Amino acid sequence: MRTLAALLVLALIWTAGLFAFAARVQQSTPQQAEPAPADGIVALTGANSNERIAAAVQLLAEHRGRRVLVSGVNRGVSREQLRISTGSAHRLYDCCVDLGFTAADTVGNARETAEWARNMRYRSLTVVTSDYHMPRAMLELRAVLRPPDFTLQTYATPTAALKSRAWWRSPGAARLLAVEYCKYLAILGREAVLGLGPRTTPAAPQKG
Repeated sequence: MRTLAALLVLALIWTAGLFAFAARVQQSTPQQAEPAPADGIVALTGANSNERIAAAVQLLAEHRGRRVLVSGVNRGVSREQLRISTGSAHRLYDCCVDLGFTAADTVGNARETAEWARNMRYRSLTVVTSDYHMPRAMLELRAVLRPPDFTLQTYATPTAALKSRAWWRSPGAARLLAVEYCKYLAILGREAVLGLGPRTTPAAPQKG
């Protein structure tokens, strides 16, 4: 009975945390202000990649960054295919958008972003990704781009399936948030236990 009671308490805590996480995600896009100008803008690929990249390039067009990094591009996608799919203008895209092909997950996004920022000698970044992905992405990025050396700000793109207040009634939305919440908790646990971010932190470029 004690084991069952403990499991029920854990389930209640997890469920309460999931609803708090969902509220945080849902409130992130309607209330967000336009980001302040930063050195660089980073779009993390994944679900709804086109929307994320288009938002990053739009911020670039508004002079809210000097360059854009698209992190985690599929090696089978050409630069021109990506430009067309996101509706980016040739002028901006050709001059000021860098593609990163090494990242395969969010940990890889963080490493790729850190290497790019250090190579470009950028100190401030605007991070663009989907609303539900932003909390976990920021945990990973802050593990390798620590203040006061780097300043990070967020710009989340909305996910249509999560707009409803009764998101739990949609199997797709509930599954998306539950999986992302579990991943988020796993990163929190890693940080709490190990006190580390990704295992390898990119070194700063050598001068000269």
